[in-house]
Amino acid sequence: MLQISGNGPRRARPGILVKLARVSTTPRIALVAGASGLIGGFLVRTLLEAPEYSRVFALTRRPLGREHPKLANRIVNFARLEEQLKGLSAQDAFCAIGTTIADAGSQEAFRAADVDAVLLFARAARAAGATRFVVVSSVDADSRSKRFYLRTKGEMEEAVSDIGFPAVDILQPSLLLGPRKQLRPLEITGRIFAPFLNPLLTGKREAYRAIPAETVARAMLGAARVGRRGIYRYTYGSILQLAAARAAPPPAAQPPKKNAG
Repeated sequence: MLQISGNGPRRARPGILVKLARVSTTPRIALVAGASGLIGGFLVRTLLEAPEYSRVFALTRRPLGREHPKLANRIVNFARLEEQLKGLSAQDAFCAIGTTIADAGSQEAFRAADVDAVLLFARAARAAGATRFVVVSSVDADSRSKRFYLRTKGEMEEAVSDIGFPAVDILQPSLLLGPRKQLRPLEITGRIFAPFLNPLLTGKREAYRAIPAETVARAMLGAARVGRRGIYRYTYGSILQLAAARAAPPPAAQPPKKNAG
């Protein structure tokens, strides 16, 4: 069973229990934005290994430097993304775009990446026929927050939810663990102390547990596999359960029918 906190287009519903669904094995096409980042790199690999996807379009500003029979790396300008994806069709869109204010250089640059670019991708994906949008946000994201980072993430969540996707899955992890090109001081501390601190974060504080970026990537695929419609948010516990979702097994071969006679 999977604990999900969900909300409709305008108001929240209490958490409900649902069974992990086994989805159809009919080939699907995925769109991925943020493929060159920490979560995005794991996400692309996860999708390429997933039997239900026949094609994975990774949209990047620079070549990804990765080869795979199912992978198509499109070099794009996000300002013209809808035009550049014209004629492309996909069922699921996965967004792992994300930075920090320190890396972006200013609040304006941070908003351009974590809100504007996400929305440009979401609108282009919807125009391409995608019916599910899976996006990484942050624990405690809230458009009413006094903290700029959390307020911006909350505004992104609300804007994405209003685009018109039948299904929106918003993952809200806390500190991400994984191999980065440049480690930040908080992440170094997190790597060292997470094994000791995570068990102490229980109950409502569980959402603040550090989590491997690879687990979040697997959970993004899991959200598509569960296949629920509506707008849902996931924190640490439900992210772990989504990451465990498996593809539906191929249908069993049927014995040939004997001719009557």
